[in-house]
Amino acid sequence: MIVQAVKWIGDINGYLELIDQRRLPSEFVKLQCRNIETLFEAIKTLAVRGAPAIGVAGAYGLVLALQKLDVNASVEMALESLARAREHLASSRPTAVNLFWAMDRVWRATSSVESTRQLREVVLREANAIYQEDVDMCLRIGRQGERFIKDGAGILTHCNAGALATAGQGTALSIMFEAHKNGRKFRVYVDETRPLLQGARLTAWELKQAGIDVTVICDNMAGWLMKQGKINAVITGADRIAANGDTANKIGTYSLSILAREHGVPFYIAAPSSTFDLSIKSGAEIPIEQRSAEEVTTFAGSQTTPSGVDVYNPAFDVTNAKDISAIITERGIIENPGSDNILKCLGFDNR
Repeated sequence: MIVQAVKWIGDINGYLELIDQRRLPSEFVKLQCRNIETLFEAIKTLAVRGAPAIGVAGAYGLVLALQKLDVNASVEMALESLARAREHLASSRPTAVNLFWAMDRVWRATSSVESTRQLREVVLREANAIYQEDVDMCLRIGRQGERFIKDGAGILTHCNAGALATAGQGTALSIMFEAHKNGRKFRVYVDETRPLLQGARLTAWELKQAGIDVTVICDNMAGWLMKQGKINAVITGADRIAANGDTANKIGTYSLSILAREHGVPFYIAAPSSTFDLSIKSGAEIPIEQRSAEEVTTFAGSQTTPSGVDVYNPAFDVTNAKDISAIITERGIIENPGSDNILKCLGFDNR
């Protein structure tokens, strides 16, 4: 693993350490989150990002929320404080389901606590378990999916689904890391991923650190590379997957799926089971986060559009299940994803 994007430092009175991804690749800076307001801002402004990493951060956020409480306070008061913190952190980003999944899991673990002291211990223990499971999950996804990368292949990826997006070595990039460990030679083409350049800034940085052959391209070049035969597979991550296999990921992923279908290029999604939301029947029900117009109207502090122009800036789009060759999870590979195949791999209770 190249970096640890999310790490708890210390004991029950410790703090959450994050890599500030807003400042990569020019600066490598770590943030210390000692309260949920700092963490909320870090999630909202993408200092920490990637569905699995946000989930782990949210779980540790509930540890932070209880630190200022007197250990002798009533358990009822402590649970009320925990519930408020969970609701507040959940409002930071609406699309990535791992955030809600992780905090809900921590909440369920507190059902039988008898004191505030015990509550704090249970919350930290559950957050640590989520962290470790994420590390293990990333490795299993990589080992499940590395078979799809052949010697001499050209792989296209979008946004960032590496160590910076998880507690472990990533989802989509984990597949590339494992193929690289196994001695395969291949090239990864990285979409820059406008408007915040997570591909150019983050994915290219991770792949370069790992010694993998990487080439950055503008988002609008992918189709031409496919037509030239330079792309043999597309592998991306995901932020939420509906029960029918429709998948939300960074804006621009849907376009790649259409291009891949047109050119006969396999299109793979790499995501943990916690990214599936079986309560949502299709992608039409997935909430899409709308972000600030400033992300589009300025670049590196300079204005790039006329003042007063309207801006539409959705952070995600939805790829149809029919255009996904397979979803690679830590539990197995779901080929031709649909409701039946998903349930067969994950079971009815994927939580």
